[in-house]
Amino acid sequence: MYEFIYDYLFNDGELRSFLNDRLSYAINKIKSEDKNYILNVNMQDYTEHLVDSYSFELPVIDKENIHIQHEEVEIDVSQDSKRVFLDGSKSYYLTGTKFTFYIPFTGDSSLFKYQPSILNYNPPKGEVRNQELLVTLEGVDLEIGNIRVEFDKILSDIEKWLTWVETDIKNFNQRLDREIESQINTRREKLLKDSNLAYELGFPLREIPGTPKTYSVPSKRKTIISKPSASTQPFKPEPVLSMENYEYILNVVQNMTMVMERSPSEFKNLGEEAIRQHFLVQLNGHYEGAATGETFNYEGKTDILIREGGKNIFIAECKFWGGAAILKDTIDQILNYLSWRDTKTAIFIFNRNKNFTNVLTQIPNIVKEHPNFEKEIAYDTETGFRFIFNHPNDKNRKLYLTLLAFDIPK
Repeated sequence: MYEFIYDYLFNDGELRSFLNDRLSYAINKIKSEDKNYILNVNMQDYTEHLVDSYSFELPVIDKENIHIQHEEVEIDVSQDSKRVFLDGSKSYYLTGTKFTFYIPFTGDSSLFKYQPSILNYNPPKGEVRNQELLVTLEGVDLEIGNIRVEFDKILSDIEKWLTWVETDIKNFNQRLDREIESQINTRREKLLKDSNLAYELGFPLREIPGTPKTYSVPSKRKTIISKPSASTQPFKPEPVLSMENYEYILNVVQNMTMVMERSPSEFKNLGEEAIRQHFLVQLNGHYEGAATGETFNYEGKTDILIREGGKNIFIAECKFWGGAAILKDTIDQILNYLSWRDTKTAIFIFNRNKNFTNVLTQIPNIVKEHPNFEKEIAYDTETGFRFIFNHPNDKNRKLYLTLLAFDIPK
């Protein structure tokens, strides 16, 4: 006779509800942050910190380090159908043995509590203590073979339930990543809009008494990405180029390239300087003379610069394709041109007498080797690429680097 001790696992409410609550906590955390923290913090770092803090790590059982403990116990055998008793209303005790299996695991222990979306109605029994799962069997006249078979069955059931939990957790973690990024961007955009409106009114902002000046790293429930630090001083908006205008400028450049393709004889002998001048003519037609060439900016000169209100809003470089070394130097060059306020930049690569497909294959791999590279983002252009870079003088500030490659007439 066996008797199982402890409560059922995976039986304390729905996992779906628990995960929805977890997502709500993450969203409320974003909403409760100081506005200046949201405006000043490195958004990528803050997103990674929150995802790491609120995501779940699936429990993984460590079968190699299972331990066992046994002891004598008095067991009530009155309900044993194999035994006959004169008075069935009384309890009858025999000395038996209790085996407790200590099963270590990694991951979040709370996931042993809740019912996954896929389940049956016979969950395994056990108890969670810190990072160990306890399974207990006890009985009278136990045999080693039967004990092992019974324990292996219980362990197999637990692992089966964990595979069902895994499906829910993978979906949740992916949803969490998307939702956190969306919520941060939504709040940041709202705060930026409010700050710009307030700034344009022309009155100094009044500080709220008692506003904290620093933020501390939260205590860790596991090895997590620390909360990124950021200034909480009142945020002062800078003139910036909207994404809509950024795309518009790049579209003007791409349209100019179509002119080259349609009139190859006019462009086949042009060098970098002449091609750049054609781009400047087109851009000045759209931005009333705001586009300049070889303008001094920060630590060097840049090929194409668009200014608004006396401040730079767009910087670009023009280069003929000459291999990885030249592209790396060009990236370094354009980063050196950037002042702190510059966040929209581009490199225009002209290919001549080369295998254009091979050039397009090399570009993203070369860019990703740069120490300021953070990530590549989707860009719906067949011969273009877009990346997020850390600003060379402030890792909390991000910038867009778009590379457009053009196969120009030979």
